[in-house]
Amino acid sequence: MRRRMAQYILGIDEGTTSARAFVIDDGAVVRGFGQAELTQLYPRPGCIEHDPMQILSVQLEVIRAALRDARITPAQLSVAGLTNQRETALVWEKDSGRPVHNAVVWASRQSVDVVQAWVDAGIGGLIEDRTGLIPDALYAASKIRWMLDRIPGAQQRAERGELLAGTVDSWLIWNLTGRRSFVTDYSNASRTMMMNLHTLDWDDELLGHYGIPRRMLAEIRPSDAHFGDLEATFGTPVPIRATLGDQQAGLFGQAGYREGQAKMTFGTAGVLNVNSGAAPRRISGLTPSVAWGIGGRVAYEVEGVAFAMGKTMQWLRDELQLIHAAPDSEWYAGQVASTEGVYLVPAFTGLAAPTWDPHARAAIVGISNTTTRLHIIRAAVESMVYQTRDVLDAARADSSFVFDELRVDGGAVRNDLLCQLQADILGIPVVRPRNTEATIFGVMLAAALSTGMHSGLDDLAAAWAPDRTFEPQMSRDRAEQMYAGWLYARKLTGNWSTMVPAG
Repeated sequence: MRRRMAQYILGIDEGTTSARAFVIDDGAVVRGFGQAELTQLYPRPGCIEHDPMQILSVQLEVIRAALRDARITPAQLSVAGLTNQRETALVWEKDSGRPVHNAVVWASRQSVDVVQAWVDAGIGGLIEDRTGLIPDALYAASKIRWMLDRIPGAQQRAERGELLAGTVDSWLIWNLTGRRSFVTDYSNASRTMMMNLHTLDWDDELLGHYGIPRRMLAEIRPSDAHFGDLEATFGTPVPIRATLGDQQAGLFGQAGYREGQAKMTFGTAGVLNVNSGAAPRRISGLTPSVAWGIGGRVAYEVEGVAFAMGKTMQWLRDELQLIHAAPDSEWYAGQVASTEGVYLVPAFTGLAAPTWDPHARAAIVGISNTTTRLHIIRAAVESMVYQTRDVLDAARADSSFVFDELRVDGGAVRNDLLCQLQADILGIPVVRPRNTEATIFGVMLAAALSTGMHSGLDDLAAAWAPDRTFEPQMSRDRAEQMYAGWLYARKLTGNWSTMVPAG
């Protein structure tokens, strides 16, 4: 009897703080893994940038590491999928491939004035109507405009077709395919503030207001399209058959295929995604986007972004040096029964959903002479819980959504204390999946689905399995009291940067 040869899938995951790559087989068993950190650049307070060439070189490094770890050659790969940090913007030269500026990261706030100018010009309503997004510096459009304004001659070069612009997926695919494919997918394009949510194409009227030439932008394709081949990189034509923004990939990996299913990812940021079905749905404070275009069907989502989840743990580690590593936070936070009224509001670069205050700044409030670092660490852990409730409560305002549970993923959910507090404050079960790497597995499963390795979404949903369900244990009175304190602390940070000069 002839032995069946295994099929291998490459997953490319370009995140905010690190680049990763996985190799799995057609049974979804991990065969190889590679990871390396990305350098965070902080040119000014509130501004975050990446070196585009480092994004590319580090990603290539971890792909090769994953292949070595799997002990396979590129020729043994059947298909690749790519997921990426969203909203981060890049501009580069079409001929040379040289970036004209560092990548401006999604959480960076240097384009706040650009967005305010658009709102002052009266196009805020048009932006929301066409894109579904609340005008904010989070999105790539304002970052591209900021770079075109900042770099001498860039606008003229863009109009002549000499410059390209896009999100991280477009930058990586363009390079990994030997500059043959300049593409993006529905999920990433819907987070740029340039794509029309109804036509699924760039909106020419908005581009005119922005002054961004359409010829700078990539072709938008469904999420399971053929995005090009890795032949130029590996010498063998491995097709890229799925591309998803990281949060949409997480929803896909959490088997959120039915309307009303929700997940919360605890990454550098925290993001709630709720499958809203076959049409966009507007909920105050949240943003509708495209979840994916797969199998000839488009699924939409509503989304709530909290800028600082894992980023808060990194701040405790790197800047305050209160912990040695992010996982330490569970032990330290567990050494005290409560924060004793201390709240940490991690509005380092403002607040996103549902308040959308770019001028808010981080604060620790409620400190007394008995406060220790343990209370501050616990307050940081609790801040992730409260921010999750902020966005879930906003989603609950739509009466058609009834959340019987919340699926969670990301590195932080290995923290049992976090998950239990989350269930307590939300008042519903919190379900941690057996595979917490929902983002990268989501895009790899989408790639496998596009090549026929799986029969359909029902097949993928049946394979999803929980690891542990955390049931609420705290009294509702206590939970509501704690959350009320958070709301008051959050309010204190509002509009801070306009009232107190930064220097």
